[in-house]
Amino acid sequence: MARQKHIDLQSRKSVHFTILIDSHASLRIACFKNKLSMQEVFEEVAQRIAAEDPDMIEMLNDIAIKKRNKEERKFSETDAETLFSMIEDDNPFGGK
Repeated sequence: MARQKHIDLQSRKSVHFTILIDSHASLRIACFKNKLSMQEVFEEVAQRIAAEDPDMIEMLNDIAIKKRNKEERKFSETDAETLFSMIEDDNPFGGK
């Protein structure tokens, strides 16, 4: 009798990203305490987002708001630097 190879019907995708050292350490400890791998945790998070779990959607919205606020703050700082530079260049009392 020929042995059939087990075929995994679920395709897998590898994901690589960087997180803060403290975040990684805390996550690793939490996973260890619950006898889970980080992969299992991220897979569950991804599945809940795919299922449009309300808590996960709220978390995504919160992250998006934080990102927008951070980008606006960066934009404002850049604007301020540009304005100061323009004022400095057009200073009637300057040596230019």
